[in-house]
Amino acid sequence: MAKKGKKEKSTYSICPECGGERLIRDYERGEIICATCGLVITENIQDTGPEWRAFDADQKAKRARSGAPTKLMRPNKGLVTEINLYNKDIKGTKISSRQQGQLRRMRKWHKRISIATSVEKNLAIALAELDRVASALGLPDSIKENAALLYRKAVKDELVRGRLIESVVAAIIYTVCRMNDIPRTLDEISKASGIEKKEIGRAYRFLKKELDVGIPLPDPSIYVPKFATVLGLSPKVQKKAMEIIKKAIEKGLISGRGPTGVAAAAIYIASALLGERRTQKEVADVAGVTEVTIRNRYRELKKELNLDVNL
Repeated sequence: MAKKGKKEKSTYSICPECGGERLIRDYERGEIICATCGLVITENIQDTGPEWRAFDADQKAKRARSGAPTKLMRPNKGLVTEINLYNKDIKGTKISSRQQGQLRRMRKWHKRISIATSVEKNLAIALAELDRVASALGLPDSIKENAALLYRKAVKDELVRGRLIESVVAAIIYTVCRMNDIPRTLDEISKASGIEKKEIGRAYRFLKKELDVGIPLPDPSIYVPKFATVLGLSPKVQKKAMEIIKKAIEKGLISGRGPTGVAAAAIYIASALLGERRTQKEVADVAGVTEVTIRNRYRELKKELNLDVNL
């Protein structure tokens, strides 16, 4: 018979005696028991959960013995004591003016000590800028953490010295977006960061070479849904544009070509083929490329893929 105690059902294993899948974990006695035949399958199991209970968020925060996970987006990775700004004691009573003055001095010196070296100052400026630009681009926290890790590696290898922090941050964000197939163009990053495209591109090529980052070949199809949505095109046009890009990749036509230019040309062709035509200027404005680029990519795709389209 199954023994009494704190019990939890589990279905990740089966009973070796009867083949039953309904097992019970008895943490009070440290046993795993088959609910069908009563066989004690395992003894002396460990309870990995806490030995305390919490009935609300405040109790959980007070009783937990570990803090929040480290965050690369913070200069000190979150592993530092902070002096709050509430100016109240443990009972919630407002402290005296004299004590408030002491706390202000403590905060000031605490901040100076926390950011003392040139590397810490660099990280404080760069990570704040990274958070600002990434937030403006709508990037998730996971991408911010990846970008922060890459920037820390660049600082460790002394690749930032002599370069504008903002341009390196923008290049790092562009690199991480490319690595994770996130459709963010150089134009978008340039607008969000306030740095010229040429400067970002120069920093990107330098970091790519020095950090030996494995960046896959750009896939123009990741930009198609974004561009098509802004242009108000139907899913059929998006599908057709992706088919054109797939054929272009198979024939090796995108090598050395900007992914946004290829995506823009594919959308331009697909919209004409399916009767939802958009002008070159409309597509160019959305994709952040010139009309000349679209015409060049259009001629290449039409010739190499034998597309029957007249524009």
